[in-house]
Amino acid sequence: MQKLLLFVDKISTWVGQAFSWFIVALTLHVSWEVFSRYVLDHPRAWAFDAMIMMYGTLFMMAGAYTLAKNGHVRGDVWAGYTYAAESWSINEHSNITSEGPPVYPFKTVIPLAGAFVLVQGIVEIIRCVICIKEGEWPMREEDVEEVDVEKLKEMVHVKDEDIAKLDQFVVQQEQHK
Repeated sequence: MQKLLLFVDKISTWVGQAFSWFIVALTLHVSWEVFSRYVLDHPRAWAFDAMIMMYGTLFMMAGAYTLAKNGHVRGDVWAGYTYAAESWSINEHSNITSEGPPVYPFKTVIPLAGAFVLVQGIVEIIRCVICIKEGEWPMREEDVEEVDVEKLKEMVHVKDEDIAKLDQFVVQQEQHK
């Protein structure tokens, strides 16, 4: 059972990390659009739609990842299947601009993200049952952990006194400028 739980954790982690690249794509897209608009005087009408869809996709696909990492996720995604199905059936495009991009792929992410969150939620329930039976929480798939400053200082052999001395040195250097 533990292998299945960790497998779902791994999938949720992989999906969350894969979609985190949307942050890079979104940053590049916004940067190019600003450059294109103000320097080249050639904005793209559909850029705003694309930005909203990329951000929404990133946000929704990170849901199962956040739940897998014991984060707080709440959202009403189950009605998303209907929204996606209707969008596909009418070949829906954004009406914000005249050249609006298709919306149906974006709306499809809603039930997809909901499915990931549902599966991860089931895994969390199973973890709770295991904890009740065995008296301790089962392992989670490891990912980024919060930095423990005390452990970090210990790893690099730095003491609080060293940091205070460095602070004094920096202040003295600033005063001599």
